[in-house]
Amino acid sequence: MKSNIVKDKSFEFSLKIILLFKTMQDQKGYIISKQILRCGTSIGVNIAESEAAQSRSDFVQKLSIASKEARETIYWLQLLDKSELVDVEVNTRIDDCNEIIRLLTSIIKTIKSKL
Repeated sequence: MKSNIVKDKSFEFSLKIILLFKTMQDQKGYIISKQILRCGTSIGVNIAESEAAQSRSDFVQKLSIASKEARETIYWLQLLDKSELVDVEVNTRIDDCNEIIRLLTSIIKTIKSKL
């Protein structure tokens, strides 16, 4: 089976988000942890859904939603960092998320140019 870089990276990112969620729960960061878990894992879900897209347009739509979720995840991670609500390091997760956004943006632009 052919490797899918953006799918693999988003899956690994989801695992990191789940670990962050567990850490935040231990430190009583309940509200933001749930938001980060929801949007951070949604990136990979939407990428996975794109594999069953009914058309190129549907494919672009699913990847666009994944990109929006990634941007929301970065927002929550930055908020978590600045609020000092819990003691966690988020910069590598922000970098990982930005990499996923770059990949998604590239894929979306390529597909749109072929529509």
